[in-house]
Amino acid sequence: MSTTTSAADSSVADPGSGTTRAAWAATGALAGLAGVVAIQASSGVSAVYDEDTAGDPGAIVARLTDQRTFILVEHISMTVSALALLVFAAGLARLLSARLGSGSILPGVAAGGLVATSAVCLIGTGLTTELVFGLSAGSDLVPEFAVVAGHWFGTIPWLWAAAGVSALAVAVASLRHGAVPRWLGWASLVLGGLTALFGVSPLQYMAGFTGPFWVLVCATGLWITGRTQAA
Repeated sequence: MSTTTSAADSSVADPGSGTTRAAWAATGALAGLAGVVAIQASSGVSAVYDEDTAGDPGAIVARLTDQRTFILVEHISMTVSALALLVFAAGLARLLSARLGSGSILPGVAAGGLVATSAVCLIGTGLTTELVFGLSAGSDLVPEFAVVAGHWFGTIPWLWAAAGVSALAVAVASLRHGAVPRWLGWASLVLGGLTALFGVSPLQYMAGFTGPFWVLVCATGLWITGRTQAA
Protein backbone atom coordinates (compact mmCIF):
# COMPACT_ATOMS: atom_id res chain seq x y z
CA MET A 1 0.00 0.00 0.00
CA SER A 2 1.37 3.41 -0.91
CA THR A 3 2.16 6.01 1.71
CA THR A 4 -0.39 8.43 0.22
CA THR A 5 -3.15 5.87 0.37
CA SER A 6 -2.35 4.91 3.94
CA ALA A 7 -2.32 8.58 4.89
CA ALA A 8 -5.84 8.97 3.56
CA ASP A 9 -7.13 5.92 5.40
CA SER A 10 -5.46 6.50 8.75
CA SER A 11 -6.50 8.93 11.46
CA VAL A 12 -3.38 8.37 13.58
CA ALA A 13 -1.74 11.68 14.51
CA ASP A 14 -4.19 13.46 12.27
CA PRO A 15 -5.41 16.66 13.97
CA GLY A 16 -8.36 16.77 11.63
CA SER A 17 -9.82 13.39 12.54
CA GLY A 18 -12.43 12.11 14.97
CA THR A 19 -14.86 14.30 16.82
CA THR A 20 -12.87 17.45 16.06
CA ARG A 21 -13.30 16.90 12.33
CA ALA A 22 -16.94 16.04 12.85
CA ALA A 23 -17.47 19.49 14.38
CA TRP A 24 -15.90 21.65 11.67
CA ALA A 25 -17.20 19.43 8.88
CA ALA A 26 -20.72 19.71 10.31
CA THR A 27 -20.27 23.48 10.25
CA GLY A 28 -19.30 23.17 6.59
CA ALA A 29 -22.43 21.15 5.88
CA LEU A 30 -24.42 23.96 7.49
CA ALA A 31 -22.62 26.43 5.22
CA GLY A 32 -23.54 24.44 2.13
CA LEU A 33 -27.15 23.94 3.15
CA ALA A 34 -27.56 27.60 4.07
CA GLY A 35 -26.03 28.56 0.74
CA VAL A 36 -28.49 26.38 -1.15
CA VAL A 37 -31.39 27.94 0.78
CA ALA A 38 -30.07 31.44 0.10
CA ILE A 39 -29.81 30.84 -3.63
CA GLN A 40 -33.35 29.51 -3.74
CA ALA A 41 -34.59 32.54 -1.78
CA SER A 42 -32.71 34.83 -4.14
CA SER A 43 -34.67 33.33 -7.01
CA GLY A 44 -37.79 34.64 -5.28
CA VAL A 45 -36.49 38.24 -5.38
CA SER A 46 -37.55 38.53 -8.99
CA ALA A 47 -39.14 41.97 -9.29
CA VAL A 48 -36.48 43.38 -11.61
CA TYR A 49 -36.70 40.33 -13.88
CA ASP A 50 -40.47 39.75 -14.09
CA GLU A 51 -41.81 40.67 -17.50
CA ASP A 52 -44.71 42.67 -16.10
CA THR A 53 -42.49 44.88 -13.89
CA ALA A 54 -39.10 45.01 -15.59
CA GLY A 55 -38.15 48.53 -16.64
CA ASP A 56 -40.78 50.18 -14.42
CA PRO A 57 -39.13 51.39 -11.16
CA GLY A 58 -42.46 52.10 -9.45
CA ALA A 59 -43.82 48.65 -10.24
CA ILE A 60 -40.54 47.07 -9.15
CA VAL A 61 -40.75 48.79 -5.76
CA ALA A 62 -44.28 47.49 -5.28
CA ARG A 63 -43.26 43.96 -6.21
CA LEU A 64 -40.15 44.06 -4.01
CA THR A 65 -42.35 45.11 -1.10
CA ASP A 66 -44.25 41.85 -1.52
CA GLN A 67 -40.96 39.94 -1.72
CA ARG A 68 -39.38 41.19 1.51
CA THR A 69 -39.69 37.75 3.09
CA PHE A 70 -37.49 36.28 0.37
CA ILE A 71 -35.00 39.11 0.92
CA LEU A 72 -34.82 38.40 4.65
CA VAL A 73 -34.47 34.64 4.13
CA GLU A 74 -31.71 35.24 1.61
CA HIS A 75 -29.93 37.63 3.95
CA ILE A 76 -30.05 35.37 7.01
CA SER A 77 -29.15 32.14 5.22
CA MET A 78 -26.39 33.72 3.11
CA THR A 79 -24.83 35.35 6.17
CA VAL A 80 -24.94 32.04 8.06
CA SER A 81 -23.29 30.39 5.07
CA ALA A 82 -20.59 33.06 4.88
CA LEU A 83 -19.65 32.76 8.55
CA ALA A 84 -19.76 28.96 8.57
CA LEU A 85 -17.56 28.86 5.46
CA LEU A 86 -14.72 30.43 7.47
CA VAL A 87 -14.81 27.57 9.98
CA PHE A 88 -14.98 24.98 7.20
CA ALA A 89 -12.08 26.62 5.37
CA ALA A 90 -9.88 26.46 8.47
CA GLY A 91 -10.77 22.83 9.18
CA LEU A 92 -10.29 21.75 5.57
CA ALA A 93 -6.89 23.45 5.39
CA ARG A 94 -5.79 21.75 8.61
CA LEU A 95 -6.93 18.34 7.40
CA LEU A 96 -5.19 18.66 4.03
CA SER A 97 -2.02 20.02 5.65
CA ALA A 98 -1.91 17.00 7.96
CA ARG A 99 -2.42 14.62 5.05
CA LEU A 100 -0.21 16.35 2.46
CA GLY A 101 2.54 17.97 4.48
CA SER A 102 3.52 21.60 4.93
CA GLY A 103 5.09 21.90 1.47
CA SER A 104 1.82 21.54 -0.45
CA ILE A 105 -0.08 24.59 -1.68
CA LEU A 106 -3.35 22.67 -1.91
CA PRO A 107 -4.52 23.41 1.67
CA GLY A 108 -4.03 27.14 1.12
CA VAL A 109 -5.82 27.07 -2.23
CA ALA A 110 -8.73 25.09 -0.79
CA ALA A 111 -9.10 27.47 2.15
CA GLY A 112 -8.50 30.60 0.09
CA GLY A 113 -11.33 29.88 -2.32
CA LEU A 114 -13.76 29.39 0.55
CA VAL A 115 -12.63 32.56 2.30
CA ALA A 116 -13.07 34.52 -0.94
CA THR A 117 -16.54 33.01 -1.35
CA SER A 118 -17.41 33.97 2.21
CA ALA A 119 -16.45 37.58 1.48
CA VAL A 120 -18.58 37.61 -1.67
CA CYS A 121 -21.55 36.24 0.26
CA LEU A 122 -21.24 38.93 2.92
CA ILE A 123 -21.00 41.65 0.28
CA GLY A 124 -24.03 40.12 -1.43
CA THR A 125 -26.12 40.81 1.66
CA GLY A 126 -24.86 44.36 2.06
CA LEU A 127 -27.98 46.15 0.79
CA THR A 128 -30.48 44.22 2.90
CA THR A 129 -30.98 46.92 5.53
CA GLU A 130 -31.34 49.70 2.97
CA LEU A 131 -33.85 47.72 0.94
CA VAL A 132 -35.98 46.08 3.62
CA PHE A 133 -36.44 49.22 5.69
CA GLY A 134 -36.62 51.35 2.56
CA LEU A 135 -39.59 49.31 1.38
CA SER A 136 -41.53 49.96 4.57
CA ALA A 137 -44.61 52.20 4.62
CA GLY A 138 -43.89 55.92 4.39
CA SER A 139 -40.36 55.41 3.13
CA ASP A 140 -38.75 57.90 0.75
CA LEU A 141 -36.83 55.15 -1.03
CA VAL A 142 -35.77 56.23 -4.51
CA PRO A 143 -37.27 53.70 -6.95
CA GLU A 144 -34.12 53.64 -9.07
CA PHE A 145 -32.11 52.52 -6.03
CA ALA A 146 -34.57 49.69 -5.48
CA VAL A 147 -33.90 48.57 -9.05
CA VAL A 148 -30.15 48.49 -8.41
CA ALA A 149 -30.66 46.64 -5.12
CA GLY A 150 -32.93 44.11 -6.82
CA HIS A 151 -30.24 43.34 -9.36
CA TRP A 152 -27.66 43.18 -6.56
CA PHE A 153 -29.62 40.49 -4.73
CA GLY A 154 -30.03 38.55 -7.94
CA THR A 155 -26.36 38.58 -8.93
CA ILE A 156 -23.64 39.11 -6.30
CA PRO A 157 -24.65 36.26 -3.93
CA TRP A 158 -24.45 33.86 -6.88
CA LEU A 159 -20.72 34.40 -7.48
CA TRP A 160 -19.40 31.13 -6.04
CA ALA A 161 -16.65 30.60 -8.64
CA ALA A 162 -13.89 30.70 -6.02
CA ALA A 163 -15.48 27.72 -4.28
CA GLY A 164 -14.92 25.86 -7.53
CA VAL A 165 -11.19 26.41 -7.14
CA SER A 166 -11.42 25.01 -3.61
CA ALA A 167 -13.22 21.96 -4.97
CA LEU A 168 -10.55 21.40 -7.62
CA ALA A 169 -7.86 21.61 -4.94
CA VAL A 170 -9.69 18.91 -2.97
CA ALA A 171 -9.98 16.84 -6.16
CA VAL A 172 -6.22 16.99 -6.73
CA ALA A 173 -5.55 16.21 -3.07
CA SER A 174 -7.74 13.14 -3.38
CA LEU A 175 -7.03 11.76 -6.84
CA ARG A 176 -3.27 12.43 -6.89
CA HIS A 177 -2.34 12.17 -3.23
CA GLY A 178 -5.09 10.11 -1.59
CA ALA A 179 -5.70 12.75 1.07
CA VAL A 180 -9.47 12.22 1.13
CA PRO A 181 -11.72 9.43 -0.23
CA ARG A 182 -11.64 9.01 -4.00
CA TRP A 183 -15.41 9.34 -4.38
CA LEU A 184 -15.12 12.79 -2.86
CA GLY A 185 -12.28 13.57 -5.24
CA TRP A 186 -14.39 12.71 -8.26
CA ALA A 187 -17.38 14.62 -6.92
CA SER A 188 -15.14 17.62 -6.30
CA LEU A 189 -13.66 17.37 -9.78
CA VAL A 190 -17.08 17.40 -11.46
CA LEU A 191 -18.78 20.01 -9.27
CA GLY A 192 -15.64 22.12 -8.92
CA GLY A 193 -14.96 22.04 -12.63
CA LEU A 194 -18.52 23.11 -13.41
CA THR A 195 -18.44 25.86 -10.78
CA ALA A 196 -15.15 27.29 -12.03
CA LEU A 197 -16.19 27.07 -15.68
CA PHE A 198 -19.47 28.80 -14.94
CA GLY A 199 -17.54 31.52 -13.14
CA VAL A 200 -15.31 32.35 -16.10
CA SER A 201 -18.19 32.23 -18.58
CA PRO A 202 -21.08 34.62 -19.24
CA LEU A 203 -23.15 32.11 -17.27
CA GLN A 204 -21.22 33.06 -14.12
CA TYR A 205 -24.28 33.14 -11.88
CA MET A 206 -24.88 29.44 -12.49
CA ALA A 207 -21.99 28.88 -10.09
CA GLY A 208 -24.48 29.75 -7.37
CA PHE A 209 -26.20 26.42 -7.98
CA THR A 210 -23.15 24.15 -8.02
CA GLY A 211 -20.87 25.92 -5.52
CA PRO A 212 -23.03 25.59 -2.39
CA PHE A 213 -23.98 22.06 -3.40
CA TRP A 214 -20.30 21.06 -3.55
CA VAL A 215 -19.71 22.53 -0.08
CA LEU A 216 -22.66 20.53 1.22
CA VAL A 217 -21.47 17.28 -0.41
CA CYS A 218 -17.83 17.73 0.61
CA ALA A 219 -18.52 18.74 4.18
CA THR A 220 -21.12 16.01 4.68
CA GLY A 221 -18.71 13.39 3.34
CA LEU A 222 -15.95 14.56 5.66
CA TRP A 223 -18.39 14.74 8.57
CA ILE A 224 -19.49 11.15 8.04
CA THR A 225 -15.88 10.04 7.78
CA GLY A 226 -14.98 11.90 10.94
CA ARG A 227 -17.90 10.42 12.86
CA THR A 228 -16.98 6.92 11.66
CA GLN A 229 -13.38 7.27 12.76
CA ALA A 230 -14.46 8.66 16.11
CA ALA A 231 -16.79 5.71 16.79
